[in-house]
Amino acid sequence: MGAFVLLFKEYEDELIVIYRFGPNENIMGKIQLNKETRMFSELEPIDNVNHSNQFYFDRAVQRLARCVIKENGIFLDKMTFES
Repeated sequence: MGAFVLLFKEYEDELIVIYRFGPNENIMGKIQLNKETRMFSELEPIDNVNHSNQFYFDRAVQRLARCVIKENGIFLDKMTFES
């Protein structure tokens, strides 16, 4: 079974970046990355009984970690995680 997660940037400054994440544009939560500490926080969970919040949160973390490690801290306005 494949995984697909949408990520849309809502806010970014020198300290944090906030994204909406989820399986589609109608079912989304919010995640925040502190750029200094590299710690992730869930601001809003996905509130849908048919979708596992932890599943989508974990994959959003993976995609944002890639931005930090492999993409020199560049956070695009729209991204996806696909596997």
